[in-house]
Amino acid sequence: MKKAKSRLKILAVLPAILLLFSCNPLEDDSTSASMIIIESILGTDSTGAETHFLESDVVKNGEASGTPTVYADTATASLKASFLDPAPILGPSQYGDIQLTRYVVSYSRTDGKNRQGVDVPYSFEGTIPALLKTGSSTKVSFIVVRGVAKMEPPLVNLVENRAEGVLKVTAKIEFYGHDMTNHNVKATGYLDVHFANFAD
Repeated sequence: MKKAKSRLKILAVLPAILLLFSCNPLEDDSTSASMIIIESILGTDSTGAETHFLESDVVKNGEASGTPTVYADTATASLKASFLDPAPILGPSQYGDIQLTRYVVSYSRTDGKNRQGVDVPYSFEGTIPALLKTGSSTKVSFIVVRGVAKMEPPLVNLVENRAEGVLKVTAKIEFYGHDMTNHNVKATGYLDVHFANFAD
């Protein structure tokens, strides 16, 4: 009988312990009550119009000098902070706001050829200092393709016509930050990127 009561006590305590140590599912080492919501990530097409993908020109010919030039490509993300619990016990608070700190971009191909510097550009990290307020959207611009990547394989091969005409990859963008109680948060988004030597 005593053993049965002990088991009942343990079973009753377990849910409370699990609740106490439950983590933000978007960040394994976080106990934040907030999360980052990615509303959209937009690139541009070869004409400069905003789209849900990016057409990245691997080289541009200078209109005046005719000198080939490479540029970094940027994307724009619409982000906001939100509470994991839609109706927190103590109500909305500024402690749920999220300070973005950095982001990481990596690339992959659907054919499984994913060697960095050979099949896809190298991954990289950048800073992105922006404050996300709970309940309101914030647009942030960031580099999604570095200019230096266009001077290295595999992109330089497109410039020199030593590869297929278009290289399609998926850019994985991981946003990192912390809430106002310094708990880590993270969210991941994706953007299709089409590399080519587009006509200027």
